[in-house]
Formats: sequence, C-alpha cells, structure tokens
Amino acid sequence: MTSTTQFRLYIFLHDGQLLFNHIIIADILMNAFQMDSSSRQLRETLVSYHSLNESEWNIAKKSKDVTVWRKPSDEFSGFLYKAEGTVAENPRRIIDFMIPGPCRMSWDSLMTSMEIVKTLDEGCCVVKYTTAGQLWNIISPREFVDFSYTCDYQRGLMSCGVSVDHAEQKPGFVRGFNHPCGWFCVPTEDPAVSLLTGYIQTDLRGMVPQTAVDTAMASGLVRFFHDLRQALKV
Repeated sequence: MTSTTQFRLYIFLHDGQLLFNHIIIADILMNAFQMDSSSRQLRETLVSYHSLNESEWNIAKKSKDVTVWRKPSDEFSGFLYKAEGTVAENPRRIIDFMIPGPCRMSWDSLMTSMEIVKTLDEGCCVVKYTTAGQLWNIISPREFVDFSYTCDYQRGLMSCGVSVDHAEQKPGFVRGFNHPCGWFCVPTEDPAVSLLTGYIQTDLRGMVPQTAVDTAMASGLVRFFHDLRQALKV
C-alpha cells in the first residue's frame, strides 16, 4: 500500500438521517451493508500485510520461540510490527482465547479492563479496553476503542481490528489508536501445533519517546505469546 487506508462505516440515526461517515459509537442503528464492506476492507488490508515480501521486514526482537519484525507503517509515522511463533493448540481454541471477552482478560497481563460496547454481528463487535503503564510508566495507561472482526482464513482463522472514534474517554488514560491490525492462526503439519502471526501498528499518542515505543511494542509482543501459551496449558 502506498497511502493511508480509509475505513468507513455509514451510521444512521433511528430516523434514517446520516450522522457521520466515520465510525462513531452511539445509540444508533448501523447499516449492515456498510459494516460488511468495512469488515471486508479490513480483512483485505491484513491479508496484504501477510503477503509482504520478507525483504521488507527488519528484525526488532528475537527470542527462543518468537520473532518480531518491523517496517515503516503506511498509516502513520510509526511502525508496523509483525510477530510470529508456534503455539501448541488448534486455531479455534487459540483465537477463542484472543478475541474480546472475559477469557482474554483472564490471561493478558497488559489489559486492565475490557467492555464490549456493541455486538454488531457474529464475529463483529466494538470493544473498549484499557492497558497498564509500561516501562516504569514511561508509557502511561492507555485506552482504546476498537472494531473487532473474526473470520475464517484458509484452514484456520483470522481476527483483526481497527480503532474507531468514541467521544467518551476514561479519566486518567491517554486515548491510543490502533491502525489496521490482526492475527492469522493456521494449522501446521503437526495437528497439535498452530502457526500464529500478528500485525500490530499502534499509535500510543501522548509524549512518548520513539525508543520507548519500539521497546514496549517488541517486548510486549514476545510477552503476549508467553502469556497466551501459559493460559492455553490450563
């Protein structure tokens, strides 16, 4: 992609009057066709990331069983991160642990609260969540409001999301913004093991040094895999 991707859902008041042409959460009815269109566009964007040539990525962090790469984002002035590793479980159970809901809150050490603001359709919802401070609170707690979409992908699943506009903000938190991001989970030749690949591009906003952002993103993705694997063993 060479330019910023635009995601638009057309949202209507109960009397049919167009309220805004960007995603805004309120007491409204959502046009189903536009929701499907935005879900499809989000999916296509993530698939395009998944198809990027290996030469476009630079290693940001590598552990024994997880590798994190990065490349300049086409969406904002930061980076698009890619994280990949194997997980000893089938794709359905892995994704069930990752999608918005109480299960995710039970193991993700970065998340401090989560609320499903609106369920839009099967596999689609708007979720509001907060994250803990990082790096001795150099990065203070953040709040995000995301459109989340989960669907089949090849022989596995993908779960993706993008932040949406939402006027109400929790006091004491900086509102961050997730540009198109998501996870692909597919089986490997070993039926007991899946390959999990994620693409994350988060604008933390606020006054945060870029070096702190880079450290937090790469380390956070490695920790995500560790926490997930531990949770799946239970």
